Amino acid sequence: METNNTLVPLGQTGISLTPIGLGCWQFSKQKNLAGKFWPTLEDDLIDKVVSLSLEGGINWFDTAEIYGNGASEKALAKALLAAGKKPGQVRIATKWWPMFRFASNIPKTIGERIKLLAPFPIDLYQVHQPWGFSNEKEEVSAMADLLDNKLIKSIGVSNFSAKAMKNAWETLDKRRIPLASNQVLYNLLDRRIESNGVMELAKKQGMTIIAYSPLAQGVVTGKFHDQPELLKNIGFRKYSSQFKPAGLEKSLPVVKLIKELAVKYNVTPAQVALNWVINFHGNTVVAIPGATKEIHVRENTGAMTFRLSDQDMDRLDRVSSIFK
Repeated sequence: METNNTLVPLGQTGISLTPIGLGCWQFSKQKNLAGKFWPTLEDDLIDKVVSLSLEGGINWFDTAEIYGNGASEKALAKALLAAGKKPGQVRIATKWWPMFRFASNIPKTIGERIKLLAPFPIDLYQVHQPWGFSNEKEEVSAMADLLDNKLIKSIGVSNFSAKAMKNAWETLDKRRIPLASNQVLYNLLDRRIESNGVMELAKKQGMTIIAYSPLAQGVVTGKFHDQPELLKNIGFRKYSSQFKPAGLEKSLPVVKLIKELAVKYNVTPAQVALNWVINFHGNTVVAIPGATKEIHVRENTGAMTFRLSDQDMDRLDRVSSIFK
């Protein structure tokens, strides 16, 4: 199969992305509490994950300040340089952490983001959570100043409700700047953004939805249904309802259909689930699965090498509609 390198627009920014990017939380090196969610990946493995992602057609990478207090950003830039990439050849998205901070912190910390990601520019700068001491209007206004000063190329938000997203969009629109995106939890087992107004607003205003956890932390692949003993080694995740027996039973019909389609298309269950996420809503949704092993990268990039039929996407839509 050949990789489908069809690019999709990042909102109305003029920036183009592959439908799948690489989420880089796992490059945190356990440097802070957020980094403890992942084992420490050695530099050689990080370099390999990034180079294989590039070889598979991925053109963008999503990281954040909070991922190891900049450790992920630094490791990503190093890996891109090791792969021979130059500024402008890839797209970088990163995020400002708002907790216990005011919007005035945004211009104070952008220098550190730029330094750690150097020589690669920040194509998308996102407000990571709606938890700041300032409101979303003040935060995106501060980011608009960065854009005006050519320190970043576009502005996004993450984990925002439809109301907060609308406020951010209206604030930027007054300055004739598009709100590029909202990065949210979205997969076949969590489709709440389709019923809470987020997806509707994104489509109405031409914004991109960046889907994180597009594989529902592995549940959609069926591996926890098939091998319950794996649940002993998943850390904090085991307390999530989707990993409990009732949760696994609820998702079983979706998993069964995903497996059936994996056989039909001669791909993996993960690739079926990713393909649905990036295709069911046209160009509105892009996905950022992570990867800690080479096989994960090949699965991620392989999800762009085929397309589920409309009929099969509708079947997945129907069986997973209980998760809206």
